[in-house]
Order: sequence, then structure tokens, then C-alpha cells
Amino acid sequence: KIDAGTSAAASGRNILDPSHCSEAFDMGTNSRRPPFHAEHIGSLLRPKRLLEARQQWREGTLPKSELRAVEDQCILDAVAMQEQAGLKGVTDGDFRRDDWLMDFLLGLDGFRDSGKSFEVPFSGDVVYRAPIMRVVDKIAWPSEDSTVADFEFLAAQTRGTAKLCIPAPAMAYTMIAPQRLRTEIYSDFDELWSDLGRAYRDSIAAYAAAGCTYLQIDDVNSASLTDPGRQAFWRSLGREPEELLRALIEINNAALASRPSTMTVVVHLCRGNFKSQWAGEGGYEAVAEQYFSTLDVDGFLLEYDDERSGGFEPLRFVPRDKPVVLGIVTSKRPELENQDALKRRIDEASRYVSIDNLGISPQCGFASTHHGNLLTEDDERRKLQYIVEVAEEVWGAR
Repeated sequence: KIDAGTSAAASGRNILDPSHCSEAFDMGTNSRRPPFHAEHIGSLLRPKRLLEARQQWREGTLPKSELRAVEDQCILDAVAMQEQAGLKGVTDGDFRRDDWLMDFLLGLDGFRDSGKSFEVPFSGDVVYRAPIMRVVDKIAWPSEDSTVADFEFLAAQTRGTAKLCIPAPAMAYTMIAPQRLRTEIYSDFDELWSDLGRAYRDSIAAYAAAGCTYLQIDDVNSASLTDPGRQAFWRSLGREPEELLRALIEINNAALASRPSTMTVVVHLCRGNFKSQWAGEGGYEAVAEQYFSTLDVDGFLLEYDDERSGGFEPLRFVPRDKPVVLGIVTSKRPELENQDALKRRIDEASRYVSIDNLGISPQCGFASTHHGNLLTEDDERRKLQYIVEVAEEVWGAR
């Protein structure tokens, strides 16, 4: 899928000339579909007053209504910061969640926190304790769900495109221990995955009815299969990584099967993001052909902030009509990347994906959990502004 026509270097095109850019990306209005040339991955550093309010709520000293008032104000501030930075896709920063994963999954009918967890080792001797869910009833989208109102609040506050970020359904795969599956509820996992897919389809329909046109699903489980150590782990359990990847793709595709044509769905892949540390490494080659060519999404947001992610060669498997946002700016450290180096990396990637269909972002969010990465809110703001500035230089994105 590589030819000279897709390479800025081969064709002699100047990547700083926006005249060749297609309408696949937004070029300064909200009339074109996302993803945008300048993106971010969703989560933002929680302000101190928000962290304190959530802690008081957990301790029972702050009513839910007062917590929500603090959340609302913090989200208003976050929206203003994103818009001032020049971003077209705007999120609520995950300010109503403790983390990117469990709040959503435990909000589904049928899942409960088992009170048990397993350790996920990260770099720098950091350990994340991942909760294990148990199944107490049939999995379903609840008839009344507060996250729909949460999205409506966000959409009402921004002039941009409100982006909703949820965990990919494939994330449930490692969150349910086999012994937690009660046979009186599910005879096997196939039935559970079928219900999970239906719950996601119902959730997407509810979000679409609330006006959501931009959905991001976050899939660390599939990305982790690039890591040789993780591949060895699954083989030790009798699972071939290629077969497991196929199962994860099927779970995701089932969830997205009936999304409306008005909704753009992108997938974000990274190898872990916790307290500025990472959990896995390995280039996308191990998953690229199967994942990029068979996952039914409208675009890919990929981690590419350091050598752990390998080169851009696996992008040759991305279908020509699907955009790729390169996560070449790190959310793990405060330093700003060299602008010329970023432009060179964009040009390198254009050998495999048309420059028209590329964008840039951080490799992941700034606070996948409430702990946050080791940056300040000012560092975060500068990073997002910088991404927009680089996008304007390359694509004339404003």
C-alpha cells in the first residue's frame, strides 16, 4: 500500500503548504468531520479543588450536588482552556471520573467491583493495581445513565466539537477473571460478549440521540499485544496473540456495528499511561495488518512519542481513506519537543499515509487516572497550544 504518491518526500510537496489538504480533516470550521489535524486524547490534569471535592464526597462530607457544582465549574474552565489553545475537538477532561476505564464499565448493569485486583507493572518501578470485575447480572446499558447528561453539559458549553471518550469494549477482556463468571448468569463468555456488545450499541445510540458526533474508544489491550513480554504471557496461558487480537477486534466491531452515519468513531492505542510511566513497548508491526485493516473505525490515534512505539512502517496497512493522528508529543514530560523534529516525523509518516490524512496529538491523555502525569496545568496548556501551532504550520489548520 505504499507508492510515491503518498509520500511528501517522494512527490516533492511542501508539507507546509496547506493547499493540497483534503476535507477529511477540519481546516478551520466545524463543518468537516473529525479527527482534526490538532488533537488531544481526552483526559486532563484534575485541578486541586476538584481532587479535594471528590475526596470529601467519598468521605461523605460533601453532598453529590455540591461535588457536581465543582465538577461543572472545573469543566467550564477546561473547555475555555482547550478553546483558547485552538483545539477543535473538546472534552470534559474526564473530570467526572477517577480513571478512564472503570467508571464507565462499572456504570453498566451487571458489572461490579470484586474488591480484588491484579498488579500491572509500569516503568520506573511504578505499579498500578487494576480492579477485577465480577458479573452479578446480565450486562446491559442502564435505562437511566448520568453520563448522557454529562455529555449534554459538555456539548452545551463548547463552540467546538464535543468529543466523548470511553474505554473500548475489548478492555473488559482482562478485567473479568474466569472464576468471577457465575454460570447461573452466563453459560460461557460468548454470551457475555454478545450482551456487552449490545450494551455498547445501546450506549452509542443514547449518546447519538444526545447529539454526540465524535466518539473515541481507548484500547490498551490490543496495543499491549505489541509487547514481546505480553505476547509471552498470553502464550503461557495457551492463547496465541494473533488469535487473541482477532477476538478483541470482534468485540470492538460488535459494539460499533450500528453506530449512526453522523458519528465519527476513532480508536486510541497506547501501551499504558500512569504517573508519567508506561507499561509496554513494541512497534505496531505485530498487530498492524489485522488491526488496521479489519477494525471498523473511522480513524486511528496512535502512540508515537518515543522509540518504544517503533517506526511508521506499520502505517502501510492503514486503509487509504482513514486518517491517522500521530501521538508524537509526549504527555509524560513537560519539555516541548523540537518543532523541526516534529515536522520531520510528520514527513516520515507521510511515506505511508497521505499528508492530507495525518494529524498530531499527545501520545495519551495527561491524566488517565486522577493521579495525573508529572506535569503542571501550565505545562499541559503549553503542550496543547504547541500542538495547534505545529498543525497550523504544517496544514494551515486554523
